[in-house]
Amino acid sequence: MFALSFTALFLELMVIRWVPSVVPFIAYYANLMLLSSFLGLGAGAMAGKARLALFNWFPCFLACEVVTLVLCREVMLGGSSGEARFFTLASDRTLLNTAVLIWIFASNALVFVPLGQRMGVLFNSLPRLSAYAWDLAGSLFGTLCFGLFSLMHFSPILGMAAVMTVYLLISARGRWVLSLPVFGAILAVVFLNSDRAAIWSPYQYLTISRIETPGVSETDPPPGLLTMVNPPVYSVGINQFFYQFDGAFDPARYTKGSHAGRSVVALWTGYYRIPYALASGRDNILILGAGGGGDVSAALASGARHVDAVDIDPVVSQISRRFNAAAPYSDPRVSVRVDDARSYLAKAHPGYDMVVFGLLDSHVLFSSMSSVRLDGYVYTVEGLRSAYRLLNGSGMLVLSFYAPTDWLPPKLYQALSAATGRQPAMYSLDRFVILCVPRDARQQLPERISQFRRVHFREQAIAGPMSRIDLPTDDWPFLYLNGKNIPSDYLTAIGSLLAFSLICVTGLRRRSFGAGDLHFGLLGMGFMLLETKSINDCTLYFGATWFVTMLVVAGVLLMVLAANLAAERTARFSFGMYAPLFVALVVLVLVPREQVLGLSFAARMAWTLLAVPLPIFFAGIIFSTTFRESAAPSAVFGANLIGAMLGGFCEYLTMAVGGHRLALLVIAAYLGSMLTLNVAKRRGWAI
Repeated sequence: MFALSFTALFLELMVIRWVPSVVPFIAYYANLMLLSSFLGLGAGAMAGKARLALFNWFPCFLACEVVTLVLCREVMLGGSSGEARFFTLASDRTLLNTAVLIWIFASNALVFVPLGQRMGVLFNSLPRLSAYAWDLAGSLFGTLCFGLFSLMHFSPILGMAAVMTVYLLISARGRWVLSLPVFGAILAVVFLNSDRAAIWSPYQYLTISRIETPGVSETDPPPGLLTMVNPPVYSVGINQFFYQFDGAFDPARYTKGSHAGRSVVALWTGYYRIPYALASGRDNILILGAGGGGDVSAALASGARHVDAVDIDPVVSQISRRFNAAAPYSDPRVSVRVDDARSYLAKAHPGYDMVVFGLLDSHVLFSSMSSVRLDGYVYTVEGLRSAYRLLNGSGMLVLSFYAPTDWLPPKLYQALSAATGRQPAMYSLDRFVILCVPRDARQQLPERISQFRRVHFREQAIAGPMSRIDLPTDDWPFLYLNGKNIPSDYLTAIGSLLAFSLICVTGLRRRSFGAGDLHFGLLGMGFMLLETKSINDCTLYFGATWFVTMLVVAGVLLMVLAANLAAERTARFSFGMYAPLFVALVVLVLVPREQVLGLSFAARMAWTLLAVPLPIFFAGIIFSTTFRESAAPSAVFGANLIGAMLGGFCEYLTMAVGGHRLALLVIAAYLGSMLTLNVAKRRGWAI
């Protein structure tokens, strides 16, 4: 049970990391990979009493998924008009996206069915709470191992090999003759379809190439990069798409007409230096989303005496240290801070001459359990306000952005206006916009800087269409949505996947579906939503780093394990167990997150360790005590996983109603489980 749970957890996390590097548009649906894993495990557990043993089919199912991903790697990204995405194609590709998504979803779910079935067999044969404790322990160990694996630079080949090794150790030796060739073929396919020069950071799949030879990955810079004339300019990509340039943004380093990078350098040098042309003589500068160091180079060239360069991804700055011919991060005036931008803003001290939001726009979600992007809490009104507060009396806030849609610049304008109480000056060139808000209201800004022209929003426009813009807030951190709604492509995908899941579960349970399935399904739904809320809250309090997410997930598993141990010492289930659960949930709903965010670090930590996990503990006791009394443990365990999958689908409602209101759905789920259990007890139904 421990090995199966470890394998399932490690494999699902690895798939979530790896798949977007193969099929890029999955990066926007990464949580669906987690939900398909739940479907496979749940369906397998429900089939725990089936005569056909599927565990031996795991290698073949894994091979099917790998082949599916390789065949879909050329599928391009589509989108909808309701969401801003980078490098998207026309929205009429929604049906193609949905078809591919269902195919990938189904193939991933199939991989986890054999693991779930074997777990179901063990639940039927072992003492239930003891088996559940080993299941939780395996999940916890898998979470910690994957966190270490990500920290040591993730590799899909090594990850696959680890999963295969555990499978072989717990399978019959006689099956090795058939499994080893299949596993060998899988590793060969993964190896042949991988970029050996690619770099895996804790967040992203990164590739490096010269602009003269796009698509040809580089592993090492040329000797003498820092002193050479006409140094190369490198393009850094994320999930096969362009992300940033690494180069010496100084035209004096290049001779006329002698280098392909000269035009790129001339263009981007002018772009990066615009904030300092607006406000010269800035000594102390904070750059959020420092990336490859272009903003840092411009700040140093303007005469800055100190620069705090913040970026969440440590590998991005490491790449710059190796491939950037200007070496901005080696300058003694620069302090590199590896941190989430919002987290750093909460800890920084006021007194900056300038706070610059670099191009930290995200291509990925910050968690597999959330639909919020990695930079979601940075661009909220509250996040922008916290940056504005760090300025001194003559400071200036500058926000740079590449806007792929027409409605995004007005949304940024309104958010910055709401955060500062001032009307920003906005400059535009093609899809690039730069918004500036000086602390000193008397400061006059020019109508044009280089090729950027100032955009003036008329009063009637602000009172008309712009007044209806839904601004991103900590409760609704969706800068990239044009309003509080679920975009059509998500609805199509979710509806299709729900229908597919319903067919699978109905085919397995048929007429045997009962009160126990509903009770444990609602518990799973509430648990998934509660875990997602915990991750979102802790991300807001401490940053959207992979470490925070891993600690929250590990903490949740520890809390459920503690609840299971407490349940073993509890004689039997009592409806009174629901009382502390609902009290704890009401407290979390009534206490605003912004109030917690305003507390000191120690107080926020105390709240996170004491208040946030309490509902999970009480819900865990209810699950364990009722699970001990269940008539069909494998079936109801599967129902619990299917309920968790439904909870993951419900998380998308956050796009329409915000996170705080979604907490009410958690209460409704647990209330539904209590009522279902009450009816079953009164009528003598088995659970």
